[in-house]
Amino acid sequence: MRHIILHNHLFKNAGTSVDHILAQNFDDRWLSAEFPMPDNGNTALVREWICDHPQAVAFSSHTLMGPLPVIADVAIIPIVMLRDPVDRIASAYRFERAQKTDTWAARLAKSEAFAGYVHGRLSVEGDRQCRNFQTQRLASLMAEGTGSELERACAAAGLIRQTGVLGFVPEFAQAMKRLNQLAKPHYPGFSWRPVAANVSGSSPMQAVSPAMRQTLQDINADDLALLAHANQLTDFSTVENA
Repeated sequence: MRHIILHNHLFKNAGTSVDHILAQNFDDRWLSAEFPMPDNGNTALVREWICDHPQAVAFSSHTLMGPLPVIADVAIIPIVMLRDPVDRIASAYRFERAQKTDTWAARLAKSEAFAGYVHGRLSVEGDRQCRNFQTQRLASLMAEGTGSELERACAAAGLIRQTGVLGFVPEFAQAMKRLNQLAKPHYPGFSWRPVAANVSGSSPMQAVSPAMRQTLQDINADDLALLAHANQLTDFSTVENA
């Protein structure tokens, strides 16, 4: 049985730090790729990616959508990191402001204060970066027709907790200890040390006002419910010594 690590790299959820640890451990056996994101997901493309690289151990992508692929003789260890949605959106804003790229989101962040950035993104139909982003992405891991988006996201969180790493950004070390437990039986040399890669700084002028925080909490009620559910599922006390 081939055991692989599949990192669902959610934007501004400590994913670059996870990738850094995977790259340190597996070198060129860690791969990163992005995919089109149609409404029906890209599971088939992800399956093809994994099968086309039989020597690879770890795979990371910002754009995984759809149920995890089922591949004969391959066991997948999924990783998903979650974060308070308001903190995630504020971090995304700081990141976009600092980017040297000329994307629409980067231009918006550079030209607007935080509130303007949020309202600008919310005004775009289908843009989920500021509206229950994490719920949408986890829900896609479950088949359509099995409940509401939040219900499917909570079900996906349970699946990830059982078979992989369901982590939280403020408890990054505990999540990596869990990964250590899962990886070592198959890759005895696996190790990790604290890392903070691609961290977006903060400043008083970029602080989230109480009114905007409340607005974002209301808009991201499903993300907050998902986070609460995931916290109930996860008991890191069993990995303290990993």
